[in-house]
Amino acid sequence: MLNHPTVDKLHQLRLSGMARALASQAQTPDIGQLSFDERLGLLVDSEAADRESRQNAARLKRARLKQAATPEDVDYRHPRGLDRALFARLMTGRWVGEHQNVLLCGPTGIGKTFLACALANQACRQGHSVLYVRLTRLLPTLAIGRGDGSYLKSLAQLAKTEVLVIDEWALAPLTDESRRDLLEIFDDRHGTRSTIITSQLQVKHWHASIGDPTLADAILDRLVHQAHVLDLDGESLRKNGKPE
Repeated sequence: MLNHPTVDKLHQLRLSGMARALASQAQTPDIGQLSFDERLGLLVDSEAADRESRQNAARLKRARLKQAATPEDVDYRHPRGLDRALFARLMTGRWVGEHQNVLLCGPTGIGKTFLACALANQACRQGHSVLYVRLTRLLPTLAIGRGDGSYLKSLAQLAKTEVLVIDEWALAPLTDESRRDLLEIFDDRHGTRSTIITSQLQVKHWHASIGDPTLADAILDRLVHQAHVLDLDGESLRKNGKPE
């Protein structure tokens, strides 16, 4: 008889996971065989799982990932040169804790963005803050920020994000202002945060694509030296309608 008001009070206390578990226990015929401590443990476990699920959903929403990719969806059968052992190590999240970077390179349609989002999704599950951006949109946004006063705020947001996903690297020529913006971003993140980058160009061509040798040296020094590089190649996954 006490279950209904107790469930209501749990909802009032925002213990929705515990409330659902208690209601479920009330419908379980043999629940009386468990001790009080065992039943309480199940309630606490349900609440912890419910909170983690809601927190992860919030992290994913803030991440604004381009694709709803998960580690379970990654296709290892498609011949594209994906190092399965390396990717499995990356899924452990150790690279985030050690403030390393991941660089995904390969032709269009090979699944770079999908893999980047799968890694980012896993980072969210592991409790890290994540943000997905396209470089072709990020740089103009920063340029506008110089005029409307949001520039420093944008840099601060990028600096505090634990895993920053930058898609479409080296897709368009950089201005001097853009090169300096990139140096600001990577200087803030170097040794303290992790970055995932996708590019159609192999890393060896990035220096030339940046344009200014001095700034290219400074940017790549902060980006490449502590990075895991995945060079992909093969037929586009889009031809077969597969997730990229």
